[in-house]
Amino acid sequence: MTDHDWSSLKRPRHPMPDFIQEALHKHGLREKYKSRPPYQQNDYIGWITRAKRQATRQKRLDLMIVKLKQGNVYMKMNWTPR
Repeated sequence: MTDHDWSSLKRPRHPMPDFIQEALHKHGLREKYKSRPPYQQNDYIGWITRAKRQATRQKRLDLMIVKLKQGNVYMKMNWTPR
């Protein structure tokens, strides 16, 4: 697992809710999530948790899971891991 230096993150850092941790574990994507840079990890959490409706949170969580499984996409943009 990669430990990132979060000190350069200029945005407010979002704590990871249990339901996201559980989904990552359930789908075996914890390592893929942790391999993403801190800004991507943080953006995914913020994007999911800002949704007001539970259905929207779930839809966003499901989309994050799909994108992590694909491995080369981040927020509708191509992304290549280093």
